Amino acid sequence: MVRGKFKSKPTGRRLFSTPEEMAAGTSSRPRTFRKQEQEKEELEEEKELESEEESEEDSEETEKRKGTEGLIEVQNPNLLKPKTVKAKDANFEKTNELSRREREEIEKQKAHERYMKLQEQGKTEQARKDLERLALIRQQRAEAAKKREEEKAAKEQKKTEARK
Repeated sequence: MVRGKFKSKPTGRRLFSTPEEMAAGTSSRPRTFRKQEQEKEELEEEKELESEEESEEDSEETEKRKGTEGLIEVQNPNLLKPKTVKAKDANFEKTNELSRREREEIEKQKAHERYMKLQEQGKTEQARKDLERLALIRQQRAEAAKKREEEKAAKEQKKTEARK
């Protein structure tokens, strides 16, 4: 027969020792407990010494550095956090220098504005060509309108002559 999902295995019994047994060294795992206890005592002693030193030397505060930061001095401007400037301390006389892309964009806009002013005045080659085309188109339309009027007049004369 199938036993099901889990097979029955003897798990054994766990024995828990009291702190007194561990301190006395009669527990089943005395080594690790003793090491942990010694480390705790050492840490407590170091904290007491540090607290005494901190009370004496409040003026010297150093930041904790991660990894190898304390060993290697790096001149990376991205690591510095930007300082916030208050409105009263801000220097409005100092002008911000524009980046190359910003300068090029402004120059491009100004050049386009100048070109459009010249275009309106008709001083550019493209404007001259456009005006010539426009004049030609106006002339053709005027001629076409004149032809239509003449044809209408001719039709009306034919009608009047046919009636008579």
